Amino acid sequence: MKVVIGSDHAGFKYKTIIAKLLVENGYEVVDKGTFTEQASDYPDHAADVALALLNREGERGILICGSSVGVSIAANKFKGIRAGVCHDTYSAHQSVEHDDVNVLCLGERVLGIELAKEIVFAFLRASFTNEERHVKRLEKIRAIENRDL
Repeated sequence: MKVVIGSDHAGFKYKTIIAKLLVENGYEVVDKGTFTEQASDYPDHAADVALALLNREGERGILICGSSVGVSIAANKFKGIRAGVCHDTYSAHQSVEHDDVNVLCLGERVLGIELAKEIVFAFLRASFTNEERHVKRLEKIRAIENRDL
């Protein structure tokens, strides 16, 4: 699986650790930055990851900032992106299985690195169930995305 990863400065340390771990475990990683701990703006990195996924540069995305909230808000502005904040393994796999989440959002200032690693693998190993009730709900989400307000 090809994973697109990005962070702002507050998530840089975890992004670096997780990207290396993914490669060591056979994943292909597309790193969209940031590449230093110098202050950067999370909406820019969320947009880079979202656009890469929409352009089929990867199958799943991971975004990391200080809390995970900012990158989630920004990524979810893109039609077709379903970004979920997950701070436990259950939410990480369940969000994919039921909601077809394609971007995992993590908060470096919220999680310890070992739990963050477990969450990443729970997210990446999960698959959408395609159960009728979940498909119906996703269709409703797509209808909301397509509305002109």
